[in-house]
Amino acid sequence: MTQPATFNDFIGNTAAVEHLRTAIAAGRLPHSLILAGPAGAGKYTLALMLAMAVECERQPRDLWSNGQSLASFCGVCRNCTRIASASNLEEQVDQAVAAREDLREADKKDTRVLIQPHPDVLIIPPDPPQLLIKLGQVRTVIQRSHSLPGEAPRKIFIFSAANFMKEAANSLLKVLEEPPDTVHLIILAENPGELLPTIRSRCAIVRLGALPVEEIEMLLADRRSDVPPKQRTLIARLAQGAAGKALGFDLAAYTAARADALLLLRNAASEPDHTALFKMTETYRAGAEGQQKTSDLLRTLSLLLEDILLLQSGTPELLRNTDLRPELERFAQTLTFQWIEQASRGLDQVQSGMRRNLLRSLSLDAYAGQLTTNAR
Repeated sequence: MTQPATFNDFIGNTAAVEHLRTAIAAGRLPHSLILAGPAGAGKYTLALMLAMAVECERQPRDLWSNGQSLASFCGVCRNCTRIASASNLEEQVDQAVAAREDLREADKKDTRVLIQPHPDVLIIPPDPPQLLIKLGQVRTVIQRSHSLPGEAPRKIFIFSAANFMKEAANSLLKVLEEPPDTVHLIILAENPGELLPTIRSRCAIVRLGALPVEEIEMLLADRRSDVPPKQRTLIARLAQGAAGKALGFDLAAYTAARADALLLLRNAASEPDHTALFKMTETYRAGAEGQQKTSDLLRTLSLLLEDILLLQSGTPELLRNTDLRPELERFAQTLTFQWIEQASRGLDQVQSGMRRNLLRSLSLDAYAGQLTTNAR
């Protein structure tokens, strides 16, 4: 998604954005902040825009009709342009991982992925291949937070996800509790509940809500007119109210993951085909690519289970996978609520195993077997 040129170009959540802009203009932006919202809601984009507004050399202001000042950014000064250069986080992470691979073996182990587009702005993404924020990354934040800014008014640290290793999360507590006056820490979280309660209690939380399906459809018609109307409707529902997710939605990748998820459900609801099942799970290999593929499968299966529950509860108008309604209705008649509850718990266990770096294909084999056994 292209970095918006102004705050007015940010899609949705106007009240939350204006609240943050007012806080910056008044010098009251919280030193410890959680931006919460679904994937694709614009959390990372907004975090960069907030950083630009804080660090902009020109410090432009917009005025409300009541005379209240709203912070903005020029987008052209050296501070703004350097911060905006990190807008494609995935590309930046890939480059950092490639640079790490070029190091000596002895140095690779202790080198963590960090993105620094500006001397006073540091972005901390989950470190591949486990895709967790690790102790070494947090130690770097703690160390750098105790030095004064060099080229901008503040030091800003952006954690692009909430999945911390336990020791990393514990180490972060002290700086969250007593951040230096010149430091702002921003944590992006799809689900703040994944964070330690002690982290949540030390941060202000701003939530980015979901946009209505109709609004997402209109946005897609305007920005992705090449997508056929039926696919736009499907994407709008699957995006779950997140504009950025909708604009960048890869429907082909989603349907590939959904095909595997449907195989798991079909094996549970009818006579299992173990050969096809094991052929599928064997494709989920180790490494960051395998982890992403597994995450996509689990997320897709979770959506299908939710759709089945929606049909069972008599609310078909909320269905996301609208193109699969006939088959989902058959699942809704075959699979019990207790089975769906156990399947959802099993998803959590597979995700927990991924965090412990268990072999994914074996975890999925075990989960598939569990689904089939529980359905009998």
